[in-house]
Amino acid sequence: MLRDLPKLTDANVIVGPETSDDAGVYRLTEDLAIVQTVDFFPPVVDDPFVYGQIAAANALSDVYAMGGTPKTALNLVGFPDQELPLSLLGRIIEGSAERLALAGAVILGGHSVRDAEIKFGLAVTGLIHPQQVLTNAGAQPGDLLVLTKPLGTGFVTTANKKGSCPAEVLAAAVQSMIQLNEPGMRAFRRVGVHAVTDVTGFGLAGHAFEMAQGSRVTIELHLAQLPLLPGVEPLVEAGFFTRARKSNRQFVDPGLKIEGEPNPVRFEIFLDAQTSGGLLVSLPEERVDAFIQQALAEGCLAAAVVGRVLPEQLPYRLIVRD
Repeated sequence: MLRDLPKLTDANVIVGPETSDDAGVYRLTEDLAIVQTVDFFPPVVDDPFVYGQIAAANALSDVYAMGGTPKTALNLVGFPDQELPLSLLGRIIEGSAERLALAGAVILGGHSVRDAEIKFGLAVTGLIHPQQVLTNAGAQPGDLLVLTKPLGTGFVTTANKKGSCPAEVLAAAVQSMIQLNEPGMRAFRRVGVHAVTDVTGFGLAGHAFEMAQGSRVTIELHLAQLPLLPGVEPLVEAGFFTRARKSNRQFVDPGLKIEGEPNPVRFEIFLDAQTSGGLLVSLPEERVDAFIQQALAEGCLAAAVVGRVLPEQLPYRLIVRD
């Protein structure tokens, strides 16, 4: 879709669309750049306040993944006001505002349209020093990969929509989805890393694939080391797949190498589309222990080594094994 867009010629564009990164970055001065991103989606839970919290955490995540500090946000709303009360929309916006306040960002306004289905999200702007920008394109051979949230939200939310998700499993997923990725950002800023991306709709598979493409490396992931939400594996076995499972597999297939016979449940979680997932961080092996300790101290829900970065092994961008 982006192939035919005009090529960027502005020297102040630090990060554009070329590497499928999490956000765009534009230099304003020698010491200041803005980070810009936008994200919205239909409800993933029934509670409107929680849905607003999740949508805000998800949108803010892209700024954190670049190393930026969120400052302002604009609400994006699609709402069937002729079928549903506006008080419902009010609760969604309240949930979003609660997460934005926690992030230290402010809502400046937004835009709404009448729609047949509820959709909500935000356009977020953050600030960063131009020399401190992190992207998904800096992973280096020899790095290890650390993930800062457990996986499986796609299976949980799909099962919940069908009335088949245990309450405690949904509660754990909600706690993960509403958590800001600020603790992970604080940790990688303190320790120093080579590359970062957040894990959202393309799943761990797609976002790791993009990191490998952008960095011109091959990434090896170990399924047995993936942190999982409690209770998610029975939902995988029951077949509560998201619609994105097929497209995520198609996206990575041209560069995917499967070694051995990996656990089929964990392989599906590897493909699972995440909502407001964690950060995937690439950093030198000698800094991993310090990063894990710092991430957990900051409050990350996970800090698991899930793979490593290898020299480019075309056509393979991803190697998966147990």
